Amino acid sequence: MTHTLANGNHHNTDTIDVFGFWIYILSDCILFATIFITYAVLHTHVYGGPEIKELSNTSYILIETIALLVSSFTYGLAVLTLYNHEIKKTLALLVVTFLFGLLFISMEINEFISLCLDGHNWQSSAALSAFFTLVGTHGLHVTLGLIWMLVLMMQLLLFGITPIMRKRLTYLGLFWAFLDIIWIFVFTIVYLMGKISHV
Repeated sequence: MTHTLANGNHHNTDTIDVFGFWIYILSDCILFATIFITYAVLHTHVYGGPEIKELSNTSYILIETIALLVSSFTYGLAVLTLYNHEIKKTLALLVVTFLFGLLFISMEINEFISLCLDGHNWQSSAALSAFFTLVGTHGLHVTLGLIWMLVLMMQLLLFGITPIMRKRLTYLGLFWAFLDIIWIFVFTIVYLMGKISHV
């Protein structure tokens, strides 16, 4: 009887965890949708200054995008090795994923610094305010994901591959894939479409 109750409680906890995680993802979808709409409305409000499409370097952003997409691929490989109980390969792939994610966020910060040094900051116009908010919010999520990844790597070293670790790493994988999808929208709407319309 006690064993049955324990299994029931464990099942209920798992259900609550999954429900809570997807509620969080849905709330993030609403957040990003709101910021995207704001950007769509304000991206031409430059008050005589340059538009976003004139300030961005598409080749630079493409490298940044590839770094994030590769990090998602290596994370997928890490999850596969995790379920095959290959802890060394899992950790190695997580390190590679972390480095690509770090490259992405470093390039994004460098882009922000370069814009600000050139006098184009979030106070320059409504368009730049919307730009920094959208791209910065995504960057903040990536930074939190990297911190989460570091914590899980340390836990993996301490506790090894356990059902709880598999669940935590799976949730992080879903979160990381979600950030990839959001970035594809950012890249397409903010950078790519801007350049196409400029041509």
